[in-house]
Amino acid sequence: MANLKEIRNRITSIKSTMQITSAMKMVSAAKLKKAQDAITAMRPYSSKLTELLQNLSATLDSDAGGAYSTQREIQKVLLVVVTSNRGLCGGFNSSITKEVLKTIEEKYSDTTVDLFAIGKKGEAILAKQLSVIENRNDIYDDLTFDNVAVIAEKLMDLYVDGSYDKIEIVYNQFKNAATQIPQVEQFLPIKPIEGGEAITNSDYIFEPSKEEIVLALIPKSLKTQLYKSIRDSFASEHGARMTAMHKATDNATELRDELLLTYNKARQAAITNEILEIVGGAEALNN
Repeated sequence: MANLKEIRNRITSIKSTMQITSAMKMVSAAKLKKAQDAITAMRPYSSKLTELLQNLSATLDSDAGGAYSTQREIQKVLLVVVTSNRGLCGGFNSSITKEVLKTIEEKYSDTTVDLFAIGKKGEAILAKQLSVIENRNDIYDDLTFDNVAVIAEKLMDLYVDGSYDKIEIVYNQFKNAATQIPQVEQFLPIKPIEGGEAITNSDYIFEPSKEEIVLALIPKSLKTQLYKSIRDSFASEHGARMTAMHKATDNATELRDELLLTYNKARQAAITNEILEIVGGAEALNN
């Protein structure tokens, strides 16, 4: 059994760890509230914009949607991998890296795949196995629509000039603080509406023409889609970190209680031994 000093040192160390994990949990909880409100408010707008664009594109010929809707033979694929810059968030980053490798194995095993990294952790893990053409880890320093729009424009250019035949976004979708769902979402070309037919409505009055509306909506829709994905991932990161730090605090508390029990038992045993030695010495003197 470890001596009393060693146990005391371990208890002190665990108490320090508990303070750190508890503080990180509270910080993540505060950031999560703001991030959750942002993504919750944005989802309806993003979904409706995408739905409108798909409906309009489906009623036009293939050229009307511009270069962003051109379907090409898939020879080169770009995966935009959205992870975090920091760790201590449970399986948040590992779930994305696993999803990337799974997607490549199941869909693109015979295709050239490159990565566009957003977040240091994903790049650090996947760069050992795949080619990373660029990383934008700085986006979290100031996560705004305008800054994300710059990245979206670059991705659109890479598709239009033929550098890649398909671009997908891999990110964690926020469900709640304890649950994040890995998603693989097609970015380009614009995904046609499911079922192959557009939902037309005679109440719609198009001004200007459908073609002009589609050409104006496409860049905005794509920028919004990427911004929503990064926002989703951002909220998921704080939720995952809050949950991980909560579990770490609980585990540290349990370990501290076990060590305190061990310490008290060892201390009581030491006191008992001292009493026995004193009694034994007194008996020896009497004899």
